[in-house]
Amino acid sequence: MNLKKHTLTNNITLIIIMIILSSFKSDKESAKKIYDRSIENSEINMFYHDKLEQTGKMSQFDKLEQNDKMDQNGKLEKNSKLGKTDKLMQIAGSAGIPALEIAFQSEDSLLCHPNEGRVFQAASLSKPLFAYIVLKMAERGEIDLDLPIHFYTQISRVDNMEWAEMLTARSILSHKSGLQNWATSPSSDEWPLSVAKFRFRPDSAFSYSGEGYYLLQQAVEKIKGKPLDEIAREEVFIPLNMINSSYEWMERYDSIALEGFNRKGENRGKGRHPRANSAYTLRTTASDYSKFLSALINGSLLSPQTLKTMLTPDVKAFRYSDRIRDCDNYIFWGLGLGVERNSEFGEVFFHWGDNGNFKALFVIIPSLKSHLVYFTNSECGHDIIDDIVSLFFRNSEPLKLSAWINE
Repeated sequence: MNLKKHTLTNNITLIIIMIILSSFKSDKESAKKIYDRSIENSEINMFYHDKLEQTGKMSQFDKLEQNDKMDQNGKLEKNSKLGKTDKLMQIAGSAGIPALEIAFQSEDSLLCHPNEGRVFQAASLSKPLFAYIVLKMAERGEIDLDLPIHFYTQISRVDNMEWAEMLTARSILSHKSGLQNWATSPSSDEWPLSVAKFRFRPDSAFSYSGEGYYLLQQAVEKIKGKPLDEIAREEVFIPLNMINSSYEWMERYDSIALEGFNRKGENRGKGRHPRANSAYTLRTTASDYSKFLSALINGSLLSPQTLKTMLTPDVKAFRYSDRIRDCDNYIFWGLGLGVERNSEFGEVFFHWGDNGNFKALFVIIPSLKSHLVYFTNSECGHDIIDDIVSLFFRNSEPLKLSAWINE
């Protein structure tokens, strides 16, 4: 086990776990066979440091590990630290997921940081990071959240210019643009010439839209006079030392970017995107992205008022206009991320990522002073939300966000 100490200004525990189930193949094998074979052939890196060695006190995570073993065996085993690793291997293997990386952070002591490794498509986890950039610009007076973006950039590729001229940064970040998600696949050759359609009048209803984010990206690039990835490097990646993160393809991704797998276990490739897009092209690691979440939620990136604006529910997130579900009653959207009103934890902040064969999720629970982010290279990556969340947060019932994403 390779541990690397990393000092933070605040007291936290960060656990980064990377599980790669090698020689993966699921189309002709049962979940049990996948798990059994992955146990034999897996490469496992768990990065953890016991606070007990320095302080004589156990962190919350130490106690959870002990409880895991006592629940199963009635007594504490010497190797109790392996409890969560074993469970994560079982969760990933049973779901047929080739690679899973998790970062979990809570209060108490020490950060243990892994050597930099493989990178994942972050999919829509691209959006909260871009939302932060926009809100930081608003703090500096570089953009007005309520001024229509056509004052900053020319708008094209939409079917209703009258409605397009009503679009603001605020309406786009909260997914009230009214635009469809994508006119066609945004990585296709046809997309630049496609026409995005309005589903609703702007500001009238929730309508999750990558097209809206791209329009706002064009305004940001126009204001800054720079492309998205250069802006992101200056605003986020360099200040937070997110060395493996980029909205564009980096040369070293040739060797460290993971390939994605469908539900049949077929390798669908790395999925190299032709252009940077604030809605879905970020590649990163759990370690890198956790740095962003930590800095965001502890208030070191935005002023208290701007952070409150970002996290305040702005619209009820009915995901499907023609199919209202019970979970929709608990999910709202702020400026760049989702908000669940949870009876057990209070407000829970989240965002999910879905690029087909790459799935991701982060969950922030302020009442526990904890957050979790995980990445997978599998179409099955959201099948494990309930198992992963309960393993780390010990919630008494599934979070509503799981049904909101999966049903």
